[in-house]
Amino acid sequence: MTASPLDRLRTLAAQGGLAEHYGSVAGILADLAPDGRPADLIRAGTLLKRLDPDRIREHHPETEVVSLAVTGWSTLDGLVAPLTAELARHGWVFRPRLSDFAAYRKDLGDTASPLYTENFEAVLCLLDAQAVFDRLPGPWTASDVEKAASEFGTELEELTERFLTEGSGRLVLNTIVLPRSLSHQFVDHATRCQIGVNWRELNIRLLKLAARSDRVAVIDMEQLVAASGSLSDARMAQYAKARFSDELLAAYAREVTHLIRAFRGRSKKVLAVDLDNTLWDGVLGDDGPDRVAAASTLRGEAFGAFQRVVRQLASQGVLLAVCSKNDDDLVSQVLSEHSDMTLRQSDFAKVVANWQPKDANLRLIAEALDLGLDSFVFVDDSPAECGLVSSSLPQVAVVRLDDEPALHVERLLTDDWFATLRLTDEDRRRSESYRHLAGRQKLRDAVGSAESYLQELGVTVSVSRGKGFETERLSQLTLRTNQFNLTGERLSSADVTAWCEDPEGLVLSVRSADRFGDNGLIGAVFARRQDATLHIHNMLLSCRVFDRGVEAAAMASLLTYARAQGHTAVTGTYRATERNRRFADFYPSLGFVRSGGNEASAEFRHSLEELPGVPGHIQLSTDLKEPS
Repeated sequence: MTASPLDRLRTLAAQGGLAEHYGSVAGILADLAPDGRPADLIRAGTLLKRLDPDRIREHHPETEVVSLAVTGWSTLDGLVAPLTAELARHGWVFRPRLSDFAAYRKDLGDTASPLYTENFEAVLCLLDAQAVFDRLPGPWTASDVEKAASEFGTELEELTERFLTEGSGRLVLNTIVLPRSLSHQFVDHATRCQIGVNWRELNIRLLKLAARSDRVAVIDMEQLVAASGSLSDARMAQYAKARFSDELLAAYAREVTHLIRAFRGRSKKVLAVDLDNTLWDGVLGDDGPDRVAAASTLRGEAFGAFQRVVRQLASQGVLLAVCSKNDDDLVSQVLSEHSDMTLRQSDFAKVVANWQPKDANLRLIAEALDLGLDSFVFVDDSPAECGLVSSSLPQVAVVRLDDEPALHVERLLTDDWFATLRLTDEDRRRSESYRHLAGRQKLRDAVGSAESYLQELGVTVSVSRGKGFETERLSQLTLRTNQFNLTGERLSSADVTAWCEDPEGLVLSVRSADRFGDNGLIGAVFARRQDATLHIHNMLLSCRVFDRGVEAAAMASLLTYARAQGHTAVTGTYRATERNRRFADFYPSLGFVRSGGNEASAEFRHSLEELPGVPGHIQLSTDLKEPS
């Protein structure tokens, strides 16, 4: 009999090997089903939270530490275990700092507090309704509640502004759930309704705080309570002042982890789906094209609902792919002609239907899209196929479905793999851009040589100073670009704005198009003047335009500008990451000479005596005028 995930963790803990074998913990926790009991996750976190992050890194120096501060108005010790487990599911290790009871005012209001003086990736300010009701005299009236809620909202707005001005990292707030035990202390329904209005107005104010900056996130607790089914345990709330149930804290921990993933630019990009009993009801090879269903039967309707959700994700830039063991011609027939299908062949960036192992086919899809496998989510109803992909491609997120299609949507969305901080126009156009891949490949095959292909492609590149309306997209490039990201640095929208407003700073936007369409804003350069030198802090380029010379054209434009401005040299930094080693020689390829650094981080210098030319197949336009 196979040991359960918890038993495997307990065995490692009993042997004193959890830190040494931390690299296997994410795989073990993946076997804890996302819709399983929160108690299992909490037990796993209870084992893991005893580990010293520094000891884990002694054995696994590549393991990333997530440092979070936790403050609020109630007892929050119960958050540490589920949050430790959720972060471990992603291969990260949690370093928490838990504030004193009811300390959020002091923590966020005093710039000498550790929340300001120490470095945290995010501050979690987890608040409950008692933070409002503890302000009230007794007995209280509806007017008292309205006034207290309004003052509480104003206070949080002021504390948020202080944190944005004086602090660093992110601030995670939450909406406040109104417990029935408080609202029903009013005996008349009219007053209860008025209190409900006041409370919702408060939560609207809190949700609007997220619009102030991408350094602020607000988790909607009402959604989590609806999903977890429990706000609090009355006994724990009364005696321990722990006003959130274990189930709710586990759900909150999962949402926080999704935010950390988005903060770090680790959102997934590709949804690769199986077909039989995943996208439609039935087995195509056995039942035939006419007998699979996704609308025309009662059970088929559930698959139709799943397809509509998949298409909704695609409309926001999630790339769709098919990874199925089936005959390609039958798959094409169903996707093109079957009246039940919401999704059509044109909705998919890549369709791979054959009888090869699915891990090999996922590699094929990744190569065709020129994306890393760590940007993939794979969805299948077969435990064997899910197990194969999980074991051979651990960087791929696997969504395990079963034979109940009504649960497909919930299971796909549970881990929020595609969540991002802001959606841009480029996101919405991404699927269309990748659908042009087939046209480009057809052109490449027709013309033969790479040189002829690039000439026929008709590539245009424009380089201009970053503008205010581009801030969100420029930030997103730093967050989500992993391959051509020369330093791996991530910037928030506020960081990008600061770069643009710095009189010594230079932010460039790089756009590209070709005969198949506009690729949009696909690159960026962040540079700063240092006396007579212009130093490139980072350069980024979307993988959608690799191998077209776009980066060389952009750099040629920058070097020409630097010389025209009287600079005597341009320097640049390359800092190696797990994903950017492919471009370690980018600077030398354009005439830069190494001037310092070490194996992990190198400095390069260009004398500006001989400038590289723009690739002959590219039509370049620039607008680098100094701002007026």
